[in-house]
Amino acid sequence: MFLIEKSDRLADKIHQIWVRAPHVAHHAKAGQFVISRIDEKGERIPLTISAVDGDSIRLIFMAIGKTTTHLSTLRGGDHIQDIAGPLGKPSEIKKYGTCVLVGGGVGTASLPIIARELRAAGNRVIGIVGSRNASFLILEDEMTGACDELHITTDDGSKGFHGFAADMLKQVMAEEEIDAVWIIGPAIMMKVTCEATRDAGIRTFVSLNPVMVDGTGMCGSCRVTVGGETKFACVDGPEFDAHQVDFNGLMLRMRTYQLEEKESLERFQEHQCACKGSGRHA
Repeated sequence: MFLIEKSDRLADKIHQIWVRAPHVAHHAKAGQFVISRIDEKGERIPLTISAVDGDSIRLIFMAIGKTTTHLSTLRGGDHIQDIAGPLGKPSEIKKYGTCVLVGGGVGTASLPIIARELRAAGNRVIGIVGSRNASFLILEDEMTGACDELHITTDDGSKGFHGFAADMLKQVMAEEEIDAVWIIGPAIMMKVTCEATRDAGIRTFVSLNPVMVDGTGMCGSCRVTVGGETKFACVDGPEFDAHQVDFNGLMLRMRTYQLEEKESLERFQEHQCACKGSGRHA
């Protein structure tokens, strides 16, 4: 069992938990993730390691499905059944020159740890944090401290630049020479944003988060097509060359269990309501 030391709501439906997991914290590197299971009957889900502090790791997620909604109800002092990791290949950290990190929505959770490691390697780091509106923005202060320069964008203009992260990326590219780019967010956002760097030939990484079960390459559920070849996001990634990813295939596979996910969430919510009505704990 793994102790949740702290649980907070960061933004609309976006939550963070700090979990005591020494075996993960002592080996984790930027870009890696864990597979988490709340209890013995729960599903396994991948969550990016957003930060490390001593023996603890931070996990940030959006409460949109049954498991993440359940996870959002847990508080400090509660426990999680399993935390397996660190998994996946670390981010390719080296001296590039000037790097841009682009985060969309909850994908921003992955950026601070990458930014700090890139700066430690001698890079200049520019951050772009985008969301639908100001209520979905997260980690603005942390990204300010982790980057040399930070830009905020919102689709509706409620804070920062009025427009998409891709538009801000194009502006940054027009103003200075960029050597490497990381884009992490919803699949459609990554697909659109990476086109900004394709013609310029800038090395661009995306972090993929398809359906995963074991996280060790055995189940094959996280397979993606990269450069015309089948890859497993859990062991070959999660970071890949953005310009080689088949995003259409990725998004199609991510919709495979939409109906089942909806039904599972509805059953959980009905159970929660029943427990509250009877005065019992879920």
